[in-house]
Order: sequence, then structure tokens, then C-alpha cells
Amino acid sequence: MNTNPPAQKRNISLRRPPILSWLRIMRIHSRIQQESAAQHAGLSTAQFDVLAQVGASEGISQLDLARHLFVTQGNITQLLDKMEAHGWIQRVPSGRSKRLYLTPAGHELHDAVVPRQEDFIAERFSALTDDEQRQLLRLLAKLDRGQR
Repeated sequence: MNTNPPAQKRNISLRRPPILSWLRIMRIHSRIQQESAAQHAGLSTAQFDVLAQVGASEGISQLDLARHLFVTQGNITQLLDKMEAHGWIQRVPSGRSKRLYLTPAGHELHDAVVPRQEDFIAERFSALTDDEQRQLLRLLAKLDRGQR
């Protein structure tokens, strides 16, 4: 007969490395997400992500962008509609798809917020050495591949 109270059993499961790792990742993500909102100059996280992705890969198709952002085609369409209305994004028809480009105002916004955000994130990872950062990236990529 088990004499341990149920609460002790639950505490044991919380000490397992995968659970602790997941909780730590979530805590770090939440903290960085809250702190980085100020870096986005009033952009939503989704708008910032589109600005960064399109700025890095001008001419990317709308479908490929949706895949990179892990959102549906409908969600990306609504997001791009808003960004196009602000004058930041231009959709150019190309066969059956649309290619995405930053407008001059989009380039200006990109250049104002993306490098600042990249520096902000790099600073948050500076507790790790360059080798540790590369190792973390490899481990997270391996974990990501394992989820597919």
C-alpha cells in the first residue's frame, strides 16, 4: 500500500527534466515577450514578425510567409490587409500567388525596429557563451524536428 500523499507524487513529476525544461522555456518566453513589446514601436508581435520576415526575404510568397509564421492563409491575409493599409507592405501578383515586398515606409519601419529587437534578443542570450548559444540552437532545432 502506498503511504505517500498524492501531493508528493505530483511534486516528483514536476522535477522531471522535460517538465522543468518546458516550464523554464515558457518562463523565459513570457518574460522576453513582455519586455520586447516596448521594442516594437506599437506593432503587434504578428506585425513585427511579418515585417522581419518580409524584410529578410523580399519577394516571399504569401503562402510561404504563412508557413514560416505557423498561421493559416486566412490569418495571414487579414494581417497583410492591415499592414498594406498602413502602407508597409505591398502584394505583387505573380502567377497564382502573391509576392510580398516592403514599401519605402515599410523599409523605414523595418530599419527602425528590427535591428533594435535583434540587439535586445541577443542581449537576453548573452548569459550564454557563443558556443552555448549554438548548442542551444542545435538542441532546440532537434526538438523542433522531433515534434513534426
